[in-house]
Amino acid sequence: MKYFIVIDMQNDFCTGALANPEAVKIIPNIKKELINFIEKENGVVIFTRDTHGFDYLETLEGKNLPVVHCIQGTEGWQIVPELTEVLDKYKPTARIINKNRFGYDNWKNILEPFSEVKIMGTVSSICVAANFSAIKALPEMDITVLKDCCADLSPEGQDAAMKVMAAQQAKIV
Repeated sequence: MKYFIVIDMQNDFCTGALANPEAVKIIPNIKKELINFIEKENGVVIFTRDTHGFDYLETLEGKNLPVVHCIQGTEGWQIVPELTEVLDKYKPTARIINKNRFGYDNWKNILEPFSEVKIMGTVSSICVAANFSAIKALPEMDITVLKDCCADLSPEGQDAAMKVMAAQQAKIV
């Protein structure tokens, strides 16, 4: 099976509470790759959404990152419109996963072993890397990280994330 996984490309990470110009810059790249995947591959598209409740600041993550963001049901929690427009237009086999931590801990119940995975999104050194590692732990996962479709908070974080994922046998393209 082939999977196209987009990590946390949500309004709050692009233009909202945790706005990141680098995340905004990769939206056209992801959109292009998403359309290409839908038109040429027979696979499944998966988006993850960082998902928090109104008690976010009381959680361990909230105490370490005291910026309220990605509160379920808010505009900031939504996937950026440029990407949801593609889903609305093409209507691929797609799924949105809400996760309340950096890495989703239930990939084994979603992804088939011995699959090809393309992964991208934001933030490379946090959520992209955490989800990459969780997926890589599954049997024989062939994972490609689309570097031009990933954003971090700094060039150093981006480079470090790519090096770590490459060391764990990701194909970085």
